Amino acid sequence: MPVAIITGASKGLGRALAEALAARGWDLVLDARTPEVLHEAAAGLRAYVTRVTAVPGDVTDAGHRSELVAAAWRLGGVDLLVSNASALGAEPLVRLDELRLEGLRRALEVNVVGALGLVQEALPLLRASGTGTVITVSSDAAVEAYETWGGYGASKAALDHLAAVLGEEEPGLRVWAVDPGDMATDLYAAAVPDDEDPRPTPAGVVPAFLRLLDERPASGRYAAPALLEGRR
Repeated sequence: MPVAIITGASKGLGRALAEALAARGWDLVLDARTPEVLHEAAAGLRAYVTRVTAVPGDVTDAGHRSELVAAAWRLGGVDLLVSNASALGAEPLVRLDELRLEGLRRALEVNVVGALGLVQEALPLLRASGTGTVITVSSDAAVEAYETWGGYGASKAALDHLAAVLGEEEPGLRVWAVDPGDMATDLYAAAVPDDEDPRPTPAGVVPAFLRLLDERPASGRYAAPALLEGRR
């Protein structure tokens, strides 16, 4: 069975994607910072009769990243690495003149440094897979200037660029930066708590990720709404 590492997998998009992959028979290594919530998610996924390893921790910790890859190696390797764990930098979001620099550092550490560190750790297994794939979860804030989204958007723009360069440097892999669009998640609610407009559920966005895995287009940046409409 193929093996995936998914960060930020205890809820939201990460959990929804994990469930979809488990339904397809994937073995999973799941990361999140809250052990109780992560173990609850993993227990639910085992109903699909697949192997699920929950490894609580913080992606900014090098030791934790090594534990994730070691857990995947014990399951057979790494075929897919999904960098979904994200930090906003401020909750709720604020203008740049109010953004605390330690918050920006946290966003960069989680969204960029931690993601690259995990890729570096997993690269030998990804290269050996034959279908090695890296997905970095992006945001439209990486390419559009929205008031109060500057710190988070800057971190996602940096992640997009790392993904683009990785795709050039590793032609044997598929590297996709995927903008899922706005979703009804705890992260979005924390970012903009006063926004009560309805948003798509993470489960409704997951088919866009599955389409990429099925069709395996060239490395690059993709938007989930376009994929769901049959476009790229």
